[in-house]
Order: sequence, then C-alpha cells, then structure tokens
Amino acid sequence: MKKFLVTSLLLAATATSAHAGFRVVGRGDAMRLDPSSFPPAMKANYDIMKVKCIKCHTLERTIVAIQTGVAPISGQPFDRTATKAYGIKMLRKPDSNMSKPEVKATVDLMNYLLSEAGQ
Repeated sequence: MKKFLVTSLLLAATATSAHAGFRVVGRGDAMRLDPSSFPPAMKANYDIMKVKCIKCHTLERTIVAIQTGVAPISGQPFDRTATKAYGIKMLRKPDSNMSKPEVKATVDLMNYLLSEAGQ
C-alpha cells in the first residue's frame, strides 16, 4: 500500500496537463486549420479568418505563433495581450478591410486556439 501511495504521489507531482490542441492541415503557404472540432462560434470565426487574414499573410504565420507562443517575425511573445494588439493593428491598417466585429471574431478565435494549444 505504501508503494502505491508513493507512486501515486510521484505521478501526480510530475504529471502535466493535457491539452486538446487543434489540428493543422498542410505545410508552408498551404497550412490551414481543421475546424471540424471547433465549437460552432469558432467555426464561424475561422471562416472570417481564412478569408481576411490571408490578404496580407499566410495562415502559417498565425498558426506557428499560436503553436509556439512566439510571433515568427518579431520574436515577441504571442499571447492574449498580443492578439488584442494585432487586432487593433489590423483595424488601423487601411488595406485590411476588416470591421470591428471581424477583428473581434479573429481575436476571439486566436485566444481560443491559444488556450487549446496550452499557451
């Protein structure tokens, strides 16, 4: 019984939390997310992201940032604060053609994906 208790305590102390993550399809410029496991609201947000965000950059840039927690171009942390800052930046870009609701939808999606990735 003592060995069982010690083993259980060691496992509990060293266990890491598992995250559902998200599924990525393709590589490089063709990299996309598989939204089949997303909640309905996030699927709708992904529909906006996959149209609006690729006007200026590939989805690979966003996916890598979410997976690693680091923005690939700047090397800065990519977290909930960063997603908000990028959203504001996109609103200010004259060529982004993104409305406030579209920016909010993409920021909400990125925050959801960050939590799924364990960031």
